[in-house]
Amino acid sequence: MSRRFHHAALVGKYQAEGIRPLLAEVAQFLMREGLEVSLERETALSTGLTEFDALTPAQIGARCDLAIVVGGDGTMLGIARELARHNVPLVGINQGRLGFITDVPLGHWREALAPMIAGDYEEDPRAMLEGELWRDGERFFEGLSMNDVVVGRGATASMVELRVDIGDEFVANIRADGLIVSSPTGSTAYALSAGGPILHPRIAGWVVVPIASHTMSNRPIVLPDAEEVRITVVAGRDASANFDMQGLASLLHGDQVRVRRSAHKVRFLHPRGWSYYATLRRKLRWYEGVV
Repeated sequence: MSRRFHHAALVGKYQAEGIRPLLAEVAQFLMREGLEVSLERETALSTGLTEFDALTPAQIGARCDLAIVVGGDGTMLGIARELARHNVPLVGINQGRLGFITDVPLGHWREALAPMIAGDYEEDPRAMLEGELWRDGERFFEGLSMNDVVVGRGATASMVELRVDIGDEFVANIRADGLIVSSPTGSTAYALSAGGPILHPRIAGWVVVPIASHTMSNRPIVLPDAEEVRITVVAGRDASANFDMQGLASLLHGDQVRVRRSAHKVRFLHPRGWSYYATLRRKLRWYEGVV
């Protein structure tokens, strides 16, 4: 048994239809279970649930020992990046289709949460990426990613040419629509759709995946996460870098994207008996054809 929780922050996909009554219901349930409840500030402002304290992510990190996210994987990604530095564990209630990281089904959240907030759960730490953008020897942008850092071509450009160095060693020049550096968590996201392999979350590695490479020999590669990956823009117009498809920065020729393992990890909590392989099986429909 792990420790019991005392103060939960609720985070919601506040644009979703029906989210306000659901958040209120979860909050009331948590209070009946003996927890103090607060709402993430943007969630509180957007839903009008004013009877609870509205906290910024930094305040959640200082005051709460649990965050419960109601929404989908995108909602979870956004708050996970904010709370990782505060070591606050997260539980995801999926409002819609089963997610890879928001895995508590909407119809069974009470049965799942009751033992978890009492301390009976599976903990699932996930590595994060830390990225920096450099120009003329100076850093001009930095960000955290849970899924991936993507360097890609502009909407009107045909391709980009990128130089890839790992540690102190030159690896390749790649001409493609772009390049993905993905964590194991992100290996089931954009990297998977671009042809990359799935990495188990316990593997200490990254996946580097070319997007629509103009050379068939440029293949995805799995790398240890101990070394920095550096991507330099050699050619191509309107190149950009993004972090989990959120933070976006325009790049010029000669700009460099540096990606390394973050010192922070995201702490996911799952109901007892949770299985990563069962999640893959359901999400990717690997059960089809089985009698």
